Amino acid sequence: MAASMNSKLPLALVLLLLCGGACVAVAMPSELSIVGYSEEDLASHERLMELFEKFMAKYRKAYSSLEEKLRRFEVFKDNLNHIDEENKKITGYWLGLNEFADLTHDEFKAAYLGLTLTPARRNSNDQLFRYEEVEAASLPKEVDWRKKGAVTEVKNQGQCGSCWAFSTVAAVEGINAIVTGNLTRLSEQELIDCDTDGNNGCSGGLMDYAFSYIAANGGLHTEESYPYLMEEGTCRRGSTEGDDDGEAAAAVTISGYEDVPRNNEQALLKALAHQPVSVAIEASGRNFQFYSGGVFDGPCGTRLDHGVTAVGYGTASKGHDYIIVKNSWGSHWGEKGYIRMRRGTGKHDGLCGINKMASYPTKNA
Repeated sequence: MAASMNSKLPLALVLLLLCGGACVAVAMPSELSIVGYSEEDLASHERLMELFEKFMAKYRKAYSSLEEKLRRFEVFKDNLNHIDEENKKITGYWLGLNEFADLTHDEFKAAYLGLTLTPARRNSNDQLFRYEEVEAASLPKEVDWRKKGAVTEVKNQGQCGSCWAFSTVAAVEGINAIVTGNLTRLSEQELIDCDTDGNNGCSGGLMDYAFSYIAANGGLHTEESYPYLMEEGTCRRGSTEGDDDGEAAAAVTISGYEDVPRNNEQALLKALAHQPVSVAIEASGRNFQFYSGGVFDGPCGTRLDHGVTAVGYGTASKGHDYIIVKNSWGSHWGEKGYIRMRRGTGKHDGLCGINKMASYPTKNA
């Protein structure tokens, strides 16, 4: 395969691939444009290869063979072409190169999502919504829980379908900070390892099930005491080690959870004005994969496949209303790990289905 691919490439390009970074002056991230490339980079194979080497250096990419590197370069070129073509058409947001640029779209979808839908999501909490009586007119014009000290830094789920755990944990970290005044980083790994009643570790899960687990099992441990592995492990909750080092008692507890009324943007904003909210969206679109900044308005469908956390809302300078969403793909994706998603679209289920399946943890003072 390598020989056939080599035959399609200029000799100079193959030499660049062989010698790697030694032949290319690798730029620091600050030297790259806001979208990660310039028009000049698209002018020749040699410039594209230089850009690929910069990409590899920035994201510490390494490939097992020249054949694999050639294949990834072809994928990179295809993704870059999509990014450039889309940036010529869209106006409210822009796409850019990120660490997913050497993955095919199918590879990306298989590795970085992880929401599992089941018919039994809703339970006896279905009718409970504590913010029902809040007057819409009384809601603040904008809310940003990051500025209120209720959001930890962006985390990275890696190639593990554990988005549901990150969405859950961010919402629990938020309500705990609001009620107690203490912002504590909590353990996604504990949910991946221990919450097996309906959830499936790196193979997907659901935030409501995770909230139920936390409430029923006395809370959640800190990330420091139960760190993230980016893979499934053995449940260490209640182990002898925990008893010995005083970590048997969970760091943060919740009372339960409630669902936001389905397909009701006003209800979502009411909840969001009071605390961060776990939401589900369709994030498998190619534009979502390479989102870099601005107010995202699609394209996307409403087949929910990714759990994230809404941490605020506001209005952009161009008048576009948005919801601030914390993702779990690291701080190099989007706006330092966040995305602003258009609201007020006129569709009941919201952009990418964001209004379809929202919920939040409850915590008594």
